[in-house]
Amino acid sequence: MPAVTLRQLLEAGVHFGHQTSRWNPQMRPYIFTARNGIHIIDLKQTQERLDEACAFLRQLVADGEKVLFVGTKKQAQDAIEEACGRSGQYYVTHRWMGGMLTNFPVIQRRLRRLLDLRAMQEKGDFERMGTKEANVHRDDLDRLEANFAGMVNMKRVPGALFVIDCKKERLAVSEANKLGIPIVAIVDTNCDPNEIQHVIPGNDDAIRACKLIVNTVTEAIVEGQQLLGERELREQEELAARERQEREAAERAAAAVPAASDGDGTAEVALEEFAGASAAAAPDAP
Repeated sequence: MPAVTLRQLLEAGVHFGHQTSRWNPQMRPYIFTARNGIHIIDLKQTQERLDEACAFLRQLVADGEKVLFVGTKKQAQDAIEEACGRSGQYYVTHRWMGGMLTNFPVIQRRLRRLLDLRAMQEKGDFERMGTKEANVHRDDLDRLEANFAGMVNMKRVPGALFVIDCKKERLAVSEANKLGIPIVAIVDTNCDPNEIQHVIPGNDDAIRACKLIVNTVTEAIVEGQQLLGERELREQEELAARERQEREAAERAAAAVPAASDGDGTAEVALEEFAGASAAAAPDAP
């Protein structure tokens, strides 16, 4: 069953592209028709591509990876921040700074600085400083919060990017492609789909359209998190079962060794026999 219906896509205005004069010819396969000088996107393809993107993201997250959402235009910010707050993914909604992916070690230092400043603020350190010094720290904190708040816990580059308006976010797209990070994106009729590995043809300018698609992929991500949790639980149960079996085997082996009762060396002999049997049963070293 599709993640969203054609009616939902239609009501959200996902089918409205840009003016025909502003189109990218590479988007021709995804365009259904033109009406009143506006390209109309083929919603059947949108539905199919959205399902494929959801399946990809669901499996990616189930494998333990994280997704970085990128959308700095006003129409995308609220939907992305709300979705990432619900799913625990990373996001950039203020400004993409060069090197966020390709120079990640430097970015990590800024993230650590942000965490340090937050801790200082919580402990009331700013109040104990001089006015000028405190203002410098507060300005630094505000700037870092604006640029990095959505990725403050990111320890390594993400497993994938989700992008709204890949033309506006071309720097993020370029960096991800350089590093071989797959990109899922809402691709409007003025964009180049060849730069995107998982194209979702659709309107990237309407708030309702962006929110519908963001919420849909977020549901897939949450499902992936549930699959990951179930797998980790199974692995923990299997490990506990193996440890229990090993413990029980050791207890049985210990019980099989007769206790020394008359000091005639019987226990020592039995221990030597048990050790010899264990060595013989052990696999040869490579």
